Amino acid sequence: MTAIEHTRRRGLASTIVWYLALLLLAAVVLYPLVWLLSATFKPSSEFGRNSGLLPWEPTLDNYVRVWDGIAGIPLWRYALNSLIVASLAVVGTLGSSALAAYAFARVPFKGSGLFFAAMIGTLLLPFHVIIIPQYIIFNQLDLLDTYVPLLIGKYLGTEAFFVFLMVQFIRGIPRELDEAARIDGAGHPRIFRSIILPLLRPALVTGGIFSFIWTWNDFLGPLIYLTSPENYTLPVALRLYNDATSTSDYGATVAASLLSLIPVLLFFLIFQRLLIRGVATQGLKG
Repeated sequence: MTAIEHTRRRGLASTIVWYLALLLLAAVVLYPLVWLLSATFKPSSEFGRNSGLLPWEPTLDNYVRVWDGIAGIPLWRYALNSLIVASLAVVGTLGSSALAAYAFARVPFKGSGLFFAAMIGTLLLPFHVIIIPQYIIFNQLDLLDTYVPLLIGKYLGTEAFFVFLMVQFIRGIPRELDEAARIDGAGHPRIFRSIILPLLRPALVTGGIFSFIWTWNDFLGPLIYLTSPENYTLPVALRLYNDATSTSDYGATVAASLLSLIPVLLFFLIFQRLLIRGVATQGLKG
């Protein structure tokens, strides 16, 4: 056997081992999703008795009950509520975060470094610490059982993660573009609208995707502020299938859970290329 053939065989063996390892890793990662899909065809009586991947007596009754809805409200209504909240959250998050980021990155003002550090410090503040004060304020303003408590912070630039992401991106944009626009008589509004926003697109797409997914999956916020079933979002509606004081419908729960994943999965698949580009882009090189 020649040295070239030996090298080729070693390369082929390494490639096979590498692909087998990737397949094993993919199987481990995808197993929960495959189990969830299989469990949607299990009757509720099998949960707790059948721990296997495949159902003993496959049935479509779970999807029928989910389609009929819960608490007298069809599932599409809960999905529509989640879509409304998530869409408005994306609009508010991107708009307010972009404006705040431009101010920190391009507008010199006294104490900007201190304010920026304070904003970053809010990332270390657990959400549970401010639940009670916020609840008291919204209760006094008679805003409970509305979407205002879930959305008002999105429109006030309180999402520090997205502000920080956009600040770092804007700082990578050459300042010569701003200076050239000022020579032509442009002020901050025109510079922000005509120069920064178009170049900020990758960061905006990244922030929009994360904001949509996090808002769609949010459970604690809607659970605290929403009291009427007709206003529930999908994560809160799923709780209705499991009642500690009565029989829990596990089959309908897993079926509804799978259906609630579809919009998020489609949203990610549509924008995944832009998401990867936004995360990988570190700004323009001047």
